[in-house]
Amino acid sequence: MNKVEEFEDLRSLLFSIAYRILGSVSEAEDAVQETWLRFDASTTRPESTKAFLSTTITRLSIDVLRSARVRREAYVGPWFPEPLLNDPYQDPARSVELADSVSMAALLLLERLSPLERSVFVLREVFAFGFDEVATAVGRSEPACRQLLVRARRHMEAGEPRFRADHQERRELATRFLDAMKDGDVGGLQRLLAADVQLVGDGGGKAPQLAKAIVGAQNVARLLTSVFPWLIRLGVTTEPHDVNGEPGAIARDPDGKVLHVLAFELLDGRVRTIRSVVNPDKLAHLGPVADAWAIDRTLREARRGGR
Repeated sequence: MNKVEEFEDLRSLLFSIAYRILGSVSEAEDAVQETWLRFDASTTRPESTKAFLSTTITRLSIDVLRSARVRREAYVGPWFPEPLLNDPYQDPARSVELADSVSMAALLLLERLSPLERSVFVLREVFAFGFDEVATAVGRSEPACRQLLVRARRHMEAGEPRFRADHQERRELATRFLDAMKDGDVGGLQRLLAADVQLVGDGGGKAPQLAKAIVGAQNVARLLTSVFPWLIRLGVTTEPHDVNGEPGAIARDPDGKVLHVLAFELLDGRVRTIRSVVNPDKLAHLGPVADAWAIDRTLREARRGGR
């Protein structure tokens, strides 16, 4: 294969590594592009193209993550990863690890790790790289990488869910949840929510967002059923769609533009967390983005007028 073919053969793997380290679709795509530029500019052929490209993408992602940490500290409100609708990299032998590692909950757990711990965990636990490959990629010795992995595992295991049903059961639960929400069925919705459910929004100060997390089945059910039936009257549609490997939904304005993305964390047959991504910067990769402020004004006026 020539250089282009070699790179394209590994592009999906490179993106998937970068996204799990960065939690950002746009930054992962930029890292992939920069990796290609460095590969293309190289005057010598590496002994292993996969090793060269994996090392390049990992080191680029570590550098980006270090600078991103500073920006995230000043972020307005809760920070969530950019929603990923489809993971381009598929490996039947690693399907469980790949699916678990891309969920919103897992990516938020990864945020607790240092950039090096995060990279070692992703390469070793998710993609099953050998310790020699991991050490080369992050520029540390194998014993140091083993210690980094021990610390990373400790953080990740502390936040793992107790029990998760299979994907089809979770998808059916999400469908019932969306139906009850659209119908304004407070009781039906409440029965699908965990007692300590949380509704949290990420607007980044660039879109309407909750002032604070809404906690408790009754509070969350009442809020959702007081808003979504009105949005439907205004022509907003909510379509089920997997988000980061978990059941979720995409809301669109009457013109079909993306208004927000809902990501559900489902556990023990109940919805435990609802994360709403409204920040337009985090939705741009999904297509044209709606004016959430305008929709919010229209919604408030409609509710005041009782229309």
